[in-house]
Amino acid sequence: MTVTMSTLSNGLRIVTDSMASVETIALGVWVGAGTRHEIEELNGISHLLEHMAFKGTERRTAREIAEQMDSVGGQLNAYTSRDHTAYYAKVLKEDVALALDILSDILLHSTMDPAELVREQHVVVQEILQTADTPDDIIFDHFQSVAFPDQPMGWPVLGSEKIVRSISSDALKTYLANSYSGTNMVISASGNVDHKDFFTKVETVFSNVPGHSHQAPIPSRYVGGEYREARALEQVHLVLGFEGVPFSDPDYYNTAALSVLFGEGMSSRLFQQIREKRGLVYSIFSNTTSFDDSGIFSIYAGSGAGEVKELIPVLADEISKVAETLETHEIERARIQLKAGLLMALESPSSRCIQRARQILVHGHPLSTEEIIKKVDSVDIAGVKDAAERIFQSSPAFACIGPIDAVEKLQEFTSRL
Repeated sequence: MTVTMSTLSNGLRIVTDSMASVETIALGVWVGAGTRHEIEELNGISHLLEHMAFKGTERRTAREIAEQMDSVGGQLNAYTSRDHTAYYAKVLKEDVALALDILSDILLHSTMDPAELVREQHVVVQEILQTADTPDDIIFDHFQSVAFPDQPMGWPVLGSEKIVRSISSDALKTYLANSYSGTNMVISASGNVDHKDFFTKVETVFSNVPGHSHQAPIPSRYVGGEYREARALEQVHLVLGFEGVPFSDPDYYNTAALSVLFGEGMSSRLFQQIREKRGLVYSIFSNTTSFDDSGIFSIYAGSGAGEVKELIPVLADEISKVAETLETHEIERARIQLKAGLLMALESPSSRCIQRARQILVHGHPLSTEEIIKKVDSVDIAGVKDAAERIFQSSPAFACIGPIDAVEKLQEFTSRL
């Protein structure tokens, strides 16, 4: 297994992670352009552009893009996040040239046909409406908006129906030209791939990507606050969160371990105390998300209207005592879970492809597995205690949807901490 990185003259970075034991290659293009890089009147353009990239190029129709990938048994997809957009494929090793040609075609030669745009706007609006109808999905958008109010980091990835329908073909082309530059892109491949051969193939189809620098996003500013929405639902869906840590923070791995022992998995404190011992929820979990300049530590729970009144005090109690009641076996279990997740991901070309691309976008270079494991092994009770005290002393952000009459106001909840 060999990880190699090279850079084209236009600044585009290429990383390969070789796995000689497999017959496939997972590859893709990661672009440092997401929701947080948008302006307010074009919120959702990153996601709409991701959709439109597949809707026809100067050489291929949308159907031909799909048929050519299907004809070799390959997979082609994309996603948009708050800080990047990815276009990725998985093919047999002999079909990597086709996959690269299609990826370069959709990113460099999409026509952004106005008629196709109208149709795809309808599709994205349906996605927005579906999300709004899914309370355990939309609740996270509301939570993000109160954690980071009045700034791109708090805007929804999908945008709004009004804005999406207003985005023109010219706006998409301008956004693509300004954001999809060589210095802002990473091409990653993992599997049965030879770096030199892959580099040559990438250079052939991506060398004319412009190399200009891209505009830095507005720095994020965590605030916290409350969102409440009464709906006629069977459950109350709530997310409680606190300011987390950015990728480069010394507490990054301590925070990851805290999340694991506190609310990830069936042995975690939240699952055992709130679901197993008291039966107050069906689903409860914690999560830590990091960005270049900020982060968020969140807890989701779905509880019945009759149980939520008891849930809130128990949840507050678990948060209040975690820093002072950490035990060695919990830290060890968290370290094992983090390492197991890392090592299991190494068996998947797709996981490794994504991992290497993200590492370069965040750190500027790939990280060795040994380096990460060393950092995980350095996690101890003192470090996790410090991380817990730091995180849970920040101002909380809270969002809830459903029959919320029995849900305490944020001020009442905060007084319990």
